[in-house]
Amino acid sequence: MPTLSDLVAYCDRRTRRTAFTDYPGSVNGLQVANSGRVTKIGAAVDAGVVPFRSAVEAGVDFLIVHHGMYWDMPKPLTGHVYDRVATLIHGDCALYSSHLPLDAHPVIGNNALLARQLGLKAHRTFIPSDGGDVGCIAPAKFTRAALRARLEKLYSRVIAIEYGSASPKEIAFCSGSGASAMAHVLTSGADTFVTGELREEHFNVAQERKLNLYICGHYATEVHAVQALAAELAKKFRLPWQFIATENPL
Repeated sequence: MPTLSDLVAYCDRRTRRTAFTDYPGSVNGLQVANSGRVTKIGAAVDAGVVPFRSAVEAGVDFLIVHHGMYWDMPKPLTGHVYDRVATLIHGDCALYSSHLPLDAHPVIGNNALLARQLGLKAHRTFIPSDGGDVGCIAPAKFTRAALRARLEKLYSRVIAIEYGSASPKEIAFCSGSGASAMAHVLTSGADTFVTGELREEHFNVAQERKLNLYICGHYATEVHAVQALAAELAKKFRLPWQFIATENPL
């Protein structure tokens, strides 16, 4: 039976955790330990009482999340904050979080997988960070209409803002919040951008800079990497795994 230390060491190496200086509250890596034994792996986008309870009920004792527990900490361990910690401890469920390392990864990262699900392969990167570029850019292989149709099959809600070419040349990908990536998109040379969410003023940017923007949901565009890491981990250590969905519409 693999130990908690075995799984944490593998995740740390695979995601290159220590190479990234992430947002202060991300606290990448093991956030809550368990008794040391792992029998089932879980994957979820967000830390929270509901996904924690669902994971424990499913028998998960090692849960990988993209958004960990400590974004708005420190807080007193009372109320819902206590409930989060108590659910994990009482359920003997360890919590492992990986934010930017799982966005940036060239194989199992959210952005690489966003491109791959469209049948595209990134040929360059953008959005620099200390651990390496976070976003990726792929050459377009189909028309704007075909791109929109493919995205609408993959995602339940797609906002299409189409002021760029009807035959895009390059598509930039940034999962989750693409607002901070927009400046990099504008200097990247890409004419089309697929992301999770943007700000209101980016409609004007698309009009003025002749861009195609596709907004597919913050949560929806970040389900991919945690599942890929969980599946890889499960295969490596011969354990079952399960995705813990929360049906977040945002």
